[in-house]
Amino acid sequence: MDDVVEPGAAGPVGGPPTGVTAAGDASQFVMFHVQEEKFAVPLAEVKEIIRVPNVVRVPMSPPALEGLANLRGTVLPVISLRGVFHFPVALHDDATRVVVLDQGRPIGLIVDRVANVATVEADRIESAATIQGTVATDLLSGMIKAEDERSMVMILDAGRVVRHEFAAIAGRDDVARAIAAAPERRHDAGAVEPDEDQLVSFEVAGQEYAFPIGQVQEIVQLPDRIIKVPQAPAHVIGVITLRDRLLPLVGLREMFGLPSASLGETNKVVVVSFGGFSVGVVMDSVKEVLRVSRALVEPMPALLARDYKLDDVSAICRLEDGKRLVSILSAERMFNVDELRKVVEDGGGKIMADETVEVAKSAGADDEEEQFVVFRLMDEEYGVPIDTVQEILRVPDQLTRVPKTPEFVEGVINLRGVVLPVVDQRRRFGLAGAERNDRQRIMVFTIRGVRTGFIVDSVSEVMRIPARFIGATPDLSDEQKRLIRRVANLEARKRMILLLEVTQLLNVQELGALELAA
Repeated sequence: MDDVVEPGAAGPVGGPPTGVTAAGDASQFVMFHVQEEKFAVPLAEVKEIIRVPNVVRVPMSPPALEGLANLRGTVLPVISLRGVFHFPVALHDDATRVVVLDQGRPIGLIVDRVANVATVEADRIESAATIQGTVATDLLSGMIKAEDERSMVMILDAGRVVRHEFAAIAGRDDVARAIAAAPERRHDAGAVEPDEDQLVSFEVAGQEYAFPIGQVQEIVQLPDRIIKVPQAPAHVIGVITLRDRLLPLVGLREMFGLPSASLGETNKVVVVSFGGFSVGVVMDSVKEVLRVSRALVEPMPALLARDYKLDDVSAICRLEDGKRLVSILSAERMFNVDELRKVVEDGGGKIMADETVEVAKSAGADDEEEQFVVFRLMDEEYGVPIDTVQEILRVPDQLTRVPKTPEFVEGVINLRGVVLPVVDQRRRFGLAGAERNDRQRIMVFTIRGVRTGFIVDSVSEVMRIPARFIGATPDLSDEQKRLIRRVANLEARKRMILLLEVTQLLNVQELGALELAA
């Protein structure tokens, strides 16, 4: 069996999904093994057969779902037939394959081994009611008797398998309806108060800096490719491409005369915009999204700015009773736009020669974008709309436990005089727990008036995703259908990001319990 059997090739590929491919009184089937059993599906339902792809695990999905895979730009749900029939779990090997079926949309079934394509006479096909075997007969449409009548092949009803595993369970939509009908509990606690500022803070050489959040367009990973520009200022690292635009890349260490350090995976690029111009600023790490009272922000004294050449710093924010100082930067004061425009012109020619054609091919005529904060849980990436994120905080050393709260509630913290309930998002999704570490963050949302923090493994970047890469997530379960309605399929980057509906992170009962905790 080839790695991939394409439509039209000599192999298990048929015409329209009408059930079986008939040859007179005979029908054609693709046959395969799972555990000790042998199954068949009508040839006409099979689109192709592939090796087991890399998959993205989906929380709160049926146990038989292996995950979501990228099939040439299409999101492919991959189902383990061992899981469907409750057979023992087995590791995939060189013989394991995914049979891709057409069920209105592609569905992949993991099988232990593909046997062959066979033409079966009508008199060898019997009703599934005659089967006395080890599998659920309600997922079968019939059986094929072997010519020696000593064995049988079970005909799988793929449509029933899909409905059995993924159809929303009837009668369990009450929570969704209750959320939609519930009145607002209080005013939007997440709105920025008139006397507050929002800042994005980051660290460079052990010092903490921040930009006003209104200047920060996005936060991205340091790209692999950076074009060096001859005779550029020392603080200009080079020029990069960010989708279809050229961006000068500046090192804050070099700009501020701080000790140099090699760039690596932990570095982030904060894209700041001012006066219609954008610059990528390389940081050692991004720390938090802060909401600070303006009473804690002091303008940089003019004398200090002049004598110590600190005019790039517009203000100082004093936190934790003055023990933590955050320097608020001014993009307008920091960068010479004319100088950076020349850098882009000098360094952009080579990039444009290599990439303009590809950009033109990938860009849509009406390509809208959405902006998401991307975070990780275990090995998977999730995204939430940036306008739903109120703050991003470090996880404190201790949280106060509250009795009689849901098991996934880690505790509460004091956030500027307000009690903030904190949810362990791993536990909420039924994932394995993790030891506390410096990369973890608390993402703060306001859900129907209740401000709540969710602990995630790390916050990786702020990303703009073109609308053409965003599609509906397959309906895998009723809870998943409410919470993870969309997925960003970034095929060129080999990334698939599950996009969460923030308003559905907690149901009505859970919100009530958190209100009591607060």
